[in-house]
Amino acid sequence: MEEEAAKIRQAVAPTRQTWFSRMAQLFQRGQLDQALWDALEEALISADVGVATTERLLEAVKARVRQVDHPSPEDAHLALKEEMVRTLETPPAPPPELSACPRVVLVVGVNGVGKTTTIGKLARHFRSQGQRVLLAAADTFRAAATEQLQLWGERVGAEVVAHQPGADPGAVAFDALQAARSRDVDVVIVDTAGRLHTKVNLMEELKKVRRVLQRLDPQAPHEVLLVLDATTGQNGLLQARAFTEAVEVTGVILTKLDGTAKGGIALAICADLGLPLVFVGTGETPEDLAPFDPATYVDALLP
Repeated sequence: MEEEAAKIRQAVAPTRQTWFSRMAQLFQRGQLDQALWDALEEALISADVGVATTERLLEAVKARVRQVDHPSPEDAHLALKEEMVRTLETPPAPPPELSACPRVVLVVGVNGVGKTTTIGKLARHFRSQGQRVLLAAADTFRAAATEQLQLWGERVGAEVVAHQPGADPGAVAFDALQAARSRDVDVVIVDTAGRLHTKVNLMEELKKVRRVLQRLDPQAPHEVLLVLDATTGQNGLLQARAFTEAVEVTGVILTKLDGTAKGGIALAICADLGLPLVFVGTGETPEDLAPFDPATYVDALLP
């Protein structure tokens, strides 16, 4: 647990050093005044918490501070941390009720967010728990996507089911689930396309993959994880809404946190979308995927 916390602290270091360190300095002032609230608002919005989420946070903090006799900036600091944790504690989707193995995880996201790399890390995570993992190379439209997934499969010890470039993604997913059943696999992770000619085409293709999987298991996919790039900030929320409408996203994996000073986007994801963050990418190696913990995340931002 401490190792994962250290990874999260390292990943959010740019955000902490850029914006949240300024907040920490604000709380060292001698009094709570309008200038402090204005500066807090500016810092939160600049860290990509978002205008609406920032307003809700600050209103909640002010309401709590008003209940304290002779409130100090330290009271506001503590209230802000607790309200941030509360915002990030979006209830996760209930665990899938598996009528039979394997558990099917559909991974979606636009090109460039680190989706295939994240799938490799996710496979390594399940393998470290002693589970057999099979990867389905259903992103048949992007050049070299299958080869990239196969390299990750070799790296983390997971089998890969693939077809020829341009093949039907639904057929790949179907064959992978059949193969997983015959090989006594515990988890199937399905890679998907991140870009087709239009957004409509992409979403329809994802819906089709889902329908094809349900021919073999009406409950599949048991989880739909959306990979978002933290560096895209508020644009990521637009992506999330589109994917959620198409395939009922159950959780979010936030990547490239270490490459941005806007890690506040995590708060916006939970507050605006009502989706739980399940993992955060903390670096480039297979081990650099940490289960998301709200208290750890907030402590890393506002120690």
